[in-house]
Amino acid sequence: MARLLYVEASPRKARSHSIAVARAFLDAYRAANPADTVEELDVFTETLPAFDGDTIAAKYAVMGGEDFTPEQKSAWEAVTAAGEKFKSFDKYVFSVPMWNFGVPYALKHYIDVITQPGLLFSVDDAGNYSGLCEGPTMVISARGGEYNPSMPGGYDYQAPYMNLWCGFVGLTADSLLVQPTAAKGPEAAAEARTAAIEDAKAKAASF
Repeated sequence: MARLLYVEASPRKARSHSIAVARAFLDAYRAANPADTVEELDVFTETLPAFDGDTIAAKYAVMGGEDFTPEQKSAWEAVTAAGEKFKSFDKYVFSVPMWNFGVPYALKHYIDVITQPGLLFSVDDAGNYSGLCEGPTMVISARGGEYNPSMPGGYDYQAPYMNLWCGFVGLTADSLLVQPTAAKGPEAAAEARTAAIEDAKAKAASF
C-alpha cells in the first residue's frame, strides 16, 4: 500500500484549472489503486514556519556543523517536522498555477521550508548534491498563455522550476500542462482543460 501526497497550490478552488485536472488525476488514481491512501496539503491554509533569521541561522549551523542556540533549535525543529512529513510519502502530485511566470508564493514558501541540507538533500565533501527523497511525481501546471522552450526571454519559470526542484531532491517528475487558460478565451480554455483531464486520467492509471 502506497501513500500519496497531493500538494495544492491554488486559492481559486472551484475556478482553478490546475485543481480540476489534479482532481481528475486523483480520482482515476484512487480507482486504479483502491488500497493506497491520499493525503492533501493546501499550501495556502497549511501552517508553515517562517523562514526568518533564526531559521536561516539554524540552516547555516547545520551546514557548518555548529551547535544551535535555543531559538535556532526551536526554529529548526519546525522545519524538520515539515520536511520529514513530506519525505514520508511514496508518491507526489502537485497542482500549480502560473503566477507572474513562476509559482505562487505560498508554494515557494513551502519549498523553501522543506528543502534543507540533511533533510531533502545532502552535500558531500566535493560539493556534490544528492537528493534524499524518492518516488514518482506528477506536476500539473496551468497557465493563462501558451509557453514552450523556444519562446524568447524564457517566460516559463513555472514548470521548469518544478521539474528542476523535483530532480534536485530526488523525485522522478512527469509534467502535465494545461494551457492556454485565458489568452485565447473561454472556449480555448475549456478545450485545454478537457484535453488535460483526459491526459491526467490516462497517466493516473499507471502512476
